[in-house]
Amino acid sequence: MVRISAVFIAVCMLLIAGSLGVVVYLRLGFTGAESAALALGVLTSLVVYNTIAARARDRAEMNLQLGTMSRSSSDLARQLSEFGRRLADMESKVDSAFDKALASAQPLTAEIEELSTLVKQLADQVAAHDIALAGHGRSAVAPSAATADRRAAAPLEVAVRTSPPIAAAAAPDVPAAPAAPLDHAVAAFAGMDKNGIIAAVRSAIEGSKIDLYLQPIVTLPQRKVRYYEALSRLKADNGDTVAAGDFLDFAEAGAMLPKLDNLSVLRCVQVVRRLLLKNREIGLFCNVSVATLTDAGFPRFVEFIDANRAIASALVFEFTQRAMRSMGPIEHESLAALAERGFRFSMDNLVDLRVEPRELTERGFRFIKAPAALLLNRAGAAATDIHPADFSDLLGRFGIDLIADRIEVETTVVDLLDYDVRFGQGFLFSPPRPVRAEALAGGAADAGKDAAVADASRPESRAGPLNSTANAGPQAGEGRESALRASNLAQLARAGSART
Repeated sequence: MVRISAVFIAVCMLLIAGSLGVVVYLRLGFTGAESAALALGVLTSLVVYNTIAARARDRAEMNLQLGTMSRSSSDLARQLSEFGRRLADMESKVDSAFDKALASAQPLTAEIEELSTLVKQLADQVAAHDIALAGHGRSAVAPSAATADRRAAAPLEVAVRTSPPIAAAAAPDVPAAPAAPLDHAVAAFAGMDKNGIIAAVRSAIEGSKIDLYLQPIVTLPQRKVRYYEALSRLKADNGDTVAAGDFLDFAEAGAMLPKLDNLSVLRCVQVVRRLLLKNREIGLFCNVSVATLTDAGFPRFVEFIDANRAIASALVFEFTQRAMRSMGPIEHESLAALAERGFRFSMDNLVDLRVEPRELTERGFRFIKAPAALLLNRAGAAATDIHPADFSDLLGRFGIDLIADRIEVETTVVDLLDYDVRFGQGFLFSPPRPVRAEALAGGAADAGKDAAVADASRPESRAGPLNSTANAGPQAGEGRESALRASNLAQLARAGSART
């Protein structure tokens, strides 16, 4: 449109100039040159005038647009200023509300911590009272929540898990233990009173006379070894091996559980390193007591764990269901510190199926161990909010794997497959087998010791982590084993000095 109007104006100016030249030539007697010069002058004047007029119009229009933009910029600046003022007011209100909420929550937090302390003190007093009664031969030592956390790590060959950890040799009303490990425990501490047993257990732990046993966790139905569980056994002065369930009560009474956990975790780290050299997909479950989470040396424990963050995907810390239900704010903060470093958790020794998968997932739990008898409803009318057949699917929706333990017969495996259980553990697959001392040396330069954990590199084997040479642990060189234990204990001795 602009181009058409410009062409029209140019044509008009040419016609006007040409017409004026013709008129002066014909009517006024101008010569041809004079008429042409006059027409050219008129045309030039018209072009100059049109150019000046067009620029004046453009300038006026531009001034109008600049004025509009200036007014718009002023409005925008005013709106931004108003928005900034409102944002500042909102931030001040949010900060004030947060401060008020924090101030109102502080008394409640203090009361909860105080209540947790009182409950723990009450539990300690009740446990001390039960121990005093046991000293007079009236009752056995009652296991507390912290001891139950370790009792799950005891070998499954102890037929009666609820039997007293030790009994007087001459007590006629205590029935004889049906399993050999319990007989060994009685023989190891025979003739000792409670204080003597506590002193013997303390001496064994401080002397690092704790053997590590491994029991495989296999996939179902392939029965391929996927994980191991580390179990602790105490070596008595007379050479007998004492199961964890027979000395943990006394270790707790002597405040030695954190130190025992430090030693066990140190050895588990050494074993995991050996296992990962052979199979990057293998994992190890390590039992930890609640006492360690609240111990004064827990920061050193975290420092050691943080230094071994590279194996976090292969090391799983295990707690019992009773221990989880007894945890308070301090314990949960300690769990969070471990979870932040990439370590995962497992809950075992279930007494019922009332769990909160979402809460467990948020706290870093990726495994749950349930007795096969409980899943198959062979342990009586167990309290539950879900049918056991749906339990594995429920956990799977939250990223938790279900492991059925205490499997001893083939028929149990067949029944568990109908419940979609992916992992199993028990004497049917392999009993716990000891780890040779060479596997705990942790010396990467000793190439000749790569077979210290014999079967750890062959996850498809149904045997335990050690072959036939594993049973020669008690006959290993005492000098080398003592030096090894002293070296291992030195790394965590300071972590337990506050308790001894």
